[in-house]
Amino acid sequence: MTSLPPFPVPAGTGVAGGRRTADREPAAGTDPVVRGWQDDQLMVTGWRRTTVVHIGPDYPADPGILGRAAELSRLEGLLGSVDGTGPQVLVLVGEPGAGKSTLVDWTAEQGRARGLRTLRVRGSEGEAGLGLSGVHQLLHPLLPGDALPAPQRAALDRAFGVPATPHEAALDQMSLCISVLALIDDAAARRPLLLLVDDVQWLDLGSVDVLGFLARRLEGKPVVLLLAAREEAVPARFDRDFPRVTVGPLSRTAAGLLLDAQPHPPRGRARTQILQQAAGNPLALIELPRALTRGRTGTGQDGGAALPLTARLENLFAADLPGLPEPTREALLLVAAAGTGHLADLLRAAPALDVVRALDPAERAGLVRIEDGQVLLRHPLVRSAVYQAASFAERRHAHLALAAALAGEPDRRAWHLAAAATDQDAEVADALAESAERARARGGYAAAASALERAAELTPEPTLRARRLLMAAQAAMYAGHPQWVSEISGRVGDLTEDARLRAEASLLGGWALGVTLRHEEALTLLLGVAEATATSAPKLALGALSTAATSVYNSGMPFHRAELRRIGALIDTADDPAGLAWSAAVIDPHRQRVRLLGLLKDALAVVSEDSLGDLTALDGAAWILDETEQAVRMLGRTLDVIRRAGSAGTNATITQTLALALFENGSWTAAQDAADEAFWMATEAGADNVTLGSCILQATLRALRGDHATAREQALEAVRGVDLRRSLSLQVRHRHALGMAAFVAGEHADAYEQLRATFTRDFRPAPVHYHASLYCLGDLAAAAVRAGRREDARSVVEAVEHSLEPDRSPRLAAVLHRAAALLSDTEDAEKHFAAALADSVTDCWPFEKALTQLDLGEWLRRRRRSAEARPHLSAALECFQRLDARPWADRTAAELRAAGAPVAATTSAAGELTAQERQIAELAAQGLTNRDIAARLYLSPRTVGYHLHKIFPKLGISARAQLRDALAQDPPQ
Repeated sequence: MTSLPPFPVPAGTGVAGGRRTADREPAAGTDPVVRGWQDDQLMVTGWRRTTVVHIGPDYPADPGILGRAAELSRLEGLLGSVDGTGPQVLVLVGEPGAGKSTLVDWTAEQGRARGLRTLRVRGSEGEAGLGLSGVHQLLHPLLPGDALPAPQRAALDRAFGVPATPHEAALDQMSLCISVLALIDDAAARRPLLLLVDDVQWLDLGSVDVLGFLARRLEGKPVVLLLAAREEAVPARFDRDFPRVTVGPLSRTAAGLLLDAQPHPPRGRARTQILQQAAGNPLALIELPRALTRGRTGTGQDGGAALPLTARLENLFAADLPGLPEPTREALLLVAAAGTGHLADLLRAAPALDVVRALDPAERAGLVRIEDGQVLLRHPLVRSAVYQAASFAERRHAHLALAAALAGEPDRRAWHLAAAATDQDAEVADALAESAERARARGGYAAAASALERAAELTPEPTLRARRLLMAAQAAMYAGHPQWVSEISGRVGDLTEDARLRAEASLLGGWALGVTLRHEEALTLLLGVAEATATSAPKLALGALSTAATSVYNSGMPFHRAELRRIGALIDTADDPAGLAWSAAVIDPHRQRVRLLGLLKDALAVVSEDSLGDLTALDGAAWILDETEQAVRMLGRTLDVIRRAGSAGTNATITQTLALALFENGSWTAAQDAADEAFWMATEAGADNVTLGSCILQATLRALRGDHATAREQALEAVRGVDLRRSLSLQVRHRHALGMAAFVAGEHADAYEQLRATFTRDFRPAPVHYHASLYCLGDLAAAAVRAGRREDARSVVEAVEHSLEPDRSPRLAAVLHRAAALLSDTEDAEKHFAAALADSVTDCWPFEKALTQLDLGEWLRRRRRSAEARPHLSAALECFQRLDARPWADRTAAELRAAGAPVAATTSAAGELTAQERQIAELAAQGLTNRDIAARLYLSPRTVGYHLHKIFPKLGISARAQLRDALAQDPPQ
């Protein structure tokens, strides 16, 4: 069952780690880490509801942390070393905002769950000058140490209690260190200790000395020590002698998930800018969207909108700026404005300033580093902080100086002149437009769009300004930013009355709306353009019609299909065979199949390899007509063209369609990879249609491979807050995913209701989506048999049969024959099974064919025809095992055994468990509760529940009572 074809590029339009709790702000002064799941998974807490969404194939180390699996593993190891079996000291280092403090918090939670007593201290700049203030904060719960010998208790009193009199000798440092060690030793004898020290760089020196002494003498004691510090400020006592974990930037995947968890997730170009500027820093990923939401924007050094900094980010990344000398701030502004950091450029731009010497204080402060002729900023946000701290006059002076120094680099010079402009300037606008053309020739569509948009702002003449905006929208489309396209194209109509320009802007705006699920609004624009220009500009009309066809398909509304047919008849399509083939296939893919295949063949014979719009249209036509193998080849070729051209605008939709075709074609691993890639591209671009579609496909794959609980959660979360009534293709695929998850879980009544919802409840049932619904019929029939709903399902199948012409695709014919066979009460079933398997072309859809072979094998065995059943069951088993479709592989293997055939042993699912998972599973199989298991293994009940949530799908079970049998299939070695 499939849907969601690609979005053809409009023809005629130019060139081919922070807390995930989104309703709370992080505490002031804390380093956030992403509270969620590992890079390819997500746990949203306090955001609508607690929901786990598995996006990728792997499971994380912990359900509370995103993108920090390696760090968590090291922290788990530290906690496990409390018994003396490993290193008992660990140092966490990372840049400000990297998430060190939240990792320390997580360690505290885990320590308490394991029964450790936790003592913690956090360094404070305000107390850095107070001797022993840090150690006092750490040890305060243990003081005064009444159980200690009198000399040691007296030393502690002297250090933390009554001040010494003038006649008393000064406290000996060694005595204090030994007394602190004794106090720790005494407390650890009663209960193992976890010592947590955050912001070590701000502890007073006396406390650092005591902690260094203590850290070297923990061996043999049930004590572990975790310290966290900024990377450039680790005290010498801990810099080299102890194991270190660097908390680096989040991966782009994890950073994207963190952005999605914010109250107002950024989309499109803003999202890309934030990801680039935050560079994986969790605090920045949280703070930058908040600043944008509050409307705080500025002007960037490229002339576009600059991402603002909040006070917290300024405090972290620009706190040293006010104290720097004036020449240093001037040199830093040149670095920030230049963008590239080439030292030679800076020297030419400021010949009167000794740039190297001026930057020395900034280098000593850790803001920059000069090496190999480059001035490297510590973090991209330092650039933003420096740039935004300057006045416009200062920034303008810097840009003019750089423009003068870059006379031989026209592209960079144009941008600096634009950034310095105070009013419209035709000369600068022309220079930017020329720069855009060069960028576009290199495949730099986003850069071209930015240049053209800024050029339009600087262009005095309204019509030329409108043309440049239109060209900017086209470039933004190829760059893959539909929301940006919508924003730019919407401004064209205010600048010109030229009907052609307004129509082209509407075409681009319609494309952008369709990508973002607003199909009805998209079709209002696109069909309006197609009808208005049908005779005056037929090429433009054909482009609008071809683009509209995608939204027509995804909406699935009969009215829109009728309008597509009516308006298409008004246009001479002779010059656009690809658009004709695509539109005709969308209007009615199940009628006049010979004619439709002829249109596809004719278009393929004349299509240009460089025509991206034609290629995407024909890809969609091949896929919708069930020419699946051909579609896979064509989609791969189109992706090659897209990559060569540097266009990202259709990359996500083409990749998603390829994922669907690979899924149908039995290449499930490749389909999963393609769906994952499409998801991230679409998420960054704001292409909601693909984002939802890829999540639903991944949920379907999970269900078919046995992970029904996660599949259901992912499918439900994917569409939360989305009205699928206006996107019937997604609605049907969503129902199919939920139906298959229920079927695998053994909830056959629910499975039937979900699959039945892909057809109407009319007297004569009709498909909810005229194309996608039909491929659900086989699974609908299978669920109906187990749910006792044969008669109702039979009415659906018969209604579909009556509505179709005999000339249907081999795939659809096989689906209908399988459904008829399953629902038949007579021996006619065998005839339908034979018909479903008769055409060898059905090998193109191996999973669907294997389902029919399994159904036939079961039918034959129940009629005591086991010898005839075995070949069909064996073929089905081979396919299911190759696809890792475990529920069907297990069912087929059982049928084969019942038919008297030996079944080769496969790798036991229990063998895939980790050592800890195996231990938890065995204890649960003995009847222990999560709390009992947690007490035995020094874990929290929540962690035990999390591991069981992973264990069940690995073992292919759904209940605790099944654990004993599942484990018995693979006894531990």
